This record gives sequence, C-alpha cells and structure tokens, in this order.
Amino acid sequence: MNDTSYALRLGRWLLALACAVALLAPRPAGAVVRLKEIASVDGVRSNQLVGYGLVVGLDGSGDQATQTPYTTQSLTSMLQQMGITLPPGTTVQPRNVAAVMVTADLPPFAQPGQTIDVDVASVGNAKSLRGGLLIVTPLRGADGQVYAIAQGNLLIGGAGASSGGSKVQVNHLSAGRIPNGASVERSVPTTLDQGDTLRLGLNASDYATARAVAEAINAAKGAGTASPLDGRTVSVKVPPSPGARVGFLADIENLPIQLERPAARVVINTRTGSVVMNDAVTLSPCAVAHGNLSVTITNTPVVSQPNALSQGQTVQANKTDITLKQQGGALMNVPAGAQLADVVKALNALGASPMDLQAILQAMQAAGALHAEIDVI
Repeated sequence: MNDTSYALRLGRWLLALACAVALLAPRPAGAVVRLKEIASVDGVRSNQLVGYGLVVGLDGSGDQATQTPYTTQSLTSMLQQMGITLPPGTTVQPRNVAAVMVTADLPPFAQPGQTIDVDVASVGNAKSLRGGLLIVTPLRGADGQVYAIAQGNLLIGGAGASSGGSKVQVNHLSAGRIPNGASVERSVPTTLDQGDTLRLGLNASDYATARAVAEAINAAKGAGTASPLDGRTVSVKVPPSPGARVGFLADIENLPIQLERPAARVVINTRTGSVVMNDAVTLSPCAVAHGNLSVTITNTPVVSQPNALSQGQTVQANKTDITLKQQGGALMNVPAGAQLADVVKALNALGASPMDLQAILQAMQAAGALHAEIDVI
C-alpha cells in the first residue's frame, strides 16, 4: 500500500468520523425554567373592570363645559343623587372637575374587602389631573355586575407649567394611578375546586414543551398523573380535597422544565425601527445590494417687481427645486451563519440602518436565505 492510498483512506475515515460526531452531538437546548413561568391553570385568571367617574379638586385644569357637556351632566346627576337640585336655567361651568375612565384588574381569588390598584385617565379635555380626587366610582365587569368601588387621591407622574403662550411639560398629566384605590365588593368563582382534573395552559403553543411538562409532573407525582392534550394544554389529575389540591399545585409549579430550542423568529417594530431576533435564527449564503434614495424639495420665495411705467403689480411666487439623489449599493456577499453571533456579524457588515435592515430581512426571507419567521408589530 502506497502513501497516497493510505492518506486517501485516512481522510475518508476522518470525514466519516466527523459526520458521525455531528449527527450524535446534542442539539443546543433552551433554558431551564419553572413550570409557573410558562403555564397557568385554566380558569384562574384576572378579570378586567371599568367604570366612569369624576375627578374633583383640580386647580382650574378640568374639562371645559362648552366642549365636554357630559362632564356637566354627570356633575348635575351626582348632585341630584345627594339631594341638591339646581334652579332651572342654571348653567354649570366647573373648571375643577374632569370626567375620567377608571380601569382595574381583579386578580383571581380576590375576596370582598381586599383592595386593588386602579388606573384613571381623562376622557375630556382636562389639561391636568394633578392634585385631583376621584369620587366614588363603581367598577363593573363584562357581565355588568359591580365588583369593586374606587375612590382616592390620584398620583400623577408628570409636571407642567404654562405662561404667556409658552408651555413646559414632563410626562403625561391626563392619566394617573391610585394604589389600593378600589375595594373589592364581589368575588369571581373559579373552577379550581371542581372535578378531579385540572388543565394547565401553556403561554405559547409548543408540542415539545407540553411533553416536557407532562414528563416532569409524572416524574415528581407518579406515572399517569399528567398527559398532554395538545400543543398548549396538559391535563393533570389532582387530589380531591381543597387543601391537598393547593399543596399539589404548589409542588408542581416549581418543577424545573427543560425547554427545547425555540422556533426561529425575528420581531420587527415598524414604529420604533427595532429589530429583535432569537438565537435560533440562521442564514444561508446570499448576496445583498441595497441603495438609498432621497428626494429633497426646496421652496424659495421669489418677488416679481414690474417696471416703473408698466402699471403692473408686484407678485410673490415660490420657486421649487427638486433634487433626487440615489446612493448605489455594492453587491455584498453575506456568508452563512449557524449561530446568532454569526448572523449579527453578517448583518452588521451590510452597514444598513435599522429601518433599512427591516426591508433587507424581509427580502432575505423571500429569497429563502433567512431561516426564521418574521413578526411585524
């Protein structure tokens, strides 16, 4: 056997060994999280509440009655409920009152007497709610029932001042918050104590995650305790007594779950120009050319003055100049990238702005070079 034949056989053996190692190498796994971070019990959730009320005590920064008649109507109705009847023909023009919408989230298992935070936002043309007091406001659910009563002083995270046509403002003045500003009056029943099984709903649909959740519960509580129903729901057998059921859920919600590698995804925010991608995004070799096109329009006032004896009139006109400039983009080779760092390095080599990068990524996906799903928000 000569040296050339031996080297050829050795090279083939090394190539086969490298391929076998690549096939047997474990796939990069996702993060390890607790069960309560990726799933929740079906039927155990918060409920949205909303109400309409009045904020009083403003320093002349409330609604203008001529533009927001409902504020005056609401104030008149509230005074009538308190036994105060205004004389006929009386025009109420309060500047210290503002109509607001009050919203809150009623957490699960909330009981009468407990307090929750509320958010207050102006629905009229009030300049500021700073220093205002929210009058008793019923908060209703989607079924029209009153579940909480809100009242209290507003906390406004902004400040502002105006004088002589000048105005300075920091943050938003027409919305605020009242910590513990509502008292719960009615509880919402849940399905936690009904039946002998519960369903866990995953935050995101993924068959591998549903299988991993069921395997983790079965390993901790015994085989057959949990079974995945689909990519987002896992059925779990629970003890019959309420106390044992709560202890069972407390045990399984802290179980560690090994997540699989997530699906490749690129999220584009068209309002801010942000581009975010996860570590599963990969690139195939491709060539990209991108040029910028800019159009500049300039208006210059021009005065046309007639001769002294022409009996003409002076005319003012505008001279418009339009300039179109296109910067040519060289065709650049983008190498393949199997890791997020390689993808970022290849995209940075294009030298494109975030807004241009959005178009480039969409074009790459259309060409089959970007292996990811693009979500535009």
